Amino acid sequence: MSESTSTPQRKHTEVAVGILLREDGAMLLSTRPTGKPYAGYWEFPGGKIEAGETVEQALRRELIEELGVTIGPVEAWKVTEHDYPHALVRLHWCKVREWSGAFEMREGQTMAWQHWPLQVKPVLPGAYPVLQWLAEERGEVFDASLLA
Repeated sequence: MSESTSTPQRKHTEVAVGILLREDGAMLLSTRPTGKPYAGYWEFPGGKIEAGETVEQALRRELIEELGVTIGPVEAWKVTEHDYPHALVRLHWCKVREWSGAFEMREGQTMAWQHWPLQVKPVLPGAYPVLQWLAEERGEVFDASLLA
């Protein structure tokens, strides 16, 4: 006899995320705008993938909408999932090393170029694994306690 007591599975929100990297290794982080969950937390820019869009198409659209920049080649890198109280997200992380245009904070957010260890906090928890991998790629020690 089998009885199902499991709760319905939450649907993933697919998100394209850009890790903009300067030649000196600095990465771009921005704050979440007022009115959104986790407002004021620092994150990598990006947003929801709309129906019919590829990850790259969504990332290009989102970075124009949020930051006013047009990105060059996109390197699909990793995919992670994070379960926030407001959404179960699947994050498609892409490295971007070229862009054009002047950065404009079109959603009232703040931006900062950061090296590890980061000088900004708090950081959105879904970014922790990626920050760890980026630090390890550079041979740096990652300490998550520096992000809260």
